[in-house]
Amino acid sequence: MAVAETVQRFLDQQSVNYDLLPHPHTGSSHETAAAAHVSDDHVAKAVIVKDASGYAMVVIPASNWVEIEHLRKELNRDFHLATEDELAKLFNDCEAGAVPPLGLAYGVEMFLDQALTSLANVYFEAGDHEQLIHMAGDDFRNLLGGVRHGYYSHDD
Repeated sequence: MAVAETVQRFLDQQSVNYDLLPHPHTGSSHETAAAAHVSDDHVAKAVIVKDASGYAMVVIPASNWVEIEHLRKELNRDFHLATEDELAKLFNDCEAGAVPPLGLAYGVEMFLDQALTSLANVYFEAGDHEQLIHMAGDDFRNLLGGVRHGYYSHDD
């Protein structure tokens, strides 16, 4: 599989510079970082939550875990993790577990963890388990310009 069509179209529309980093097939973002020889705190991963208002994407470093309780309190919303079936429907051009952290491309509300806002380089799933998209941190931040930032995760 290549870059997910929705992601490809979104990046092309935004005229963002990026390159692809192929790696052996992996099953988790931590494994992906290791296989690609990238620090997992520089890999942005998407965690999908939902509440009565719909779905939202929380983008955190692959080295971290989402703080769902903190997210609920800060945003005054009753978030729960979305199911694998829901993810398959929302991101139907992506392999299961390889959702790119570009909710805007899919019309999904987004929240960006503060830990990703000062990186020189950011890597993330392209929609499959064998490629990472790499872009400059400034380009990643510009791409997600209107997204709310906060402290939404903790490390192991």
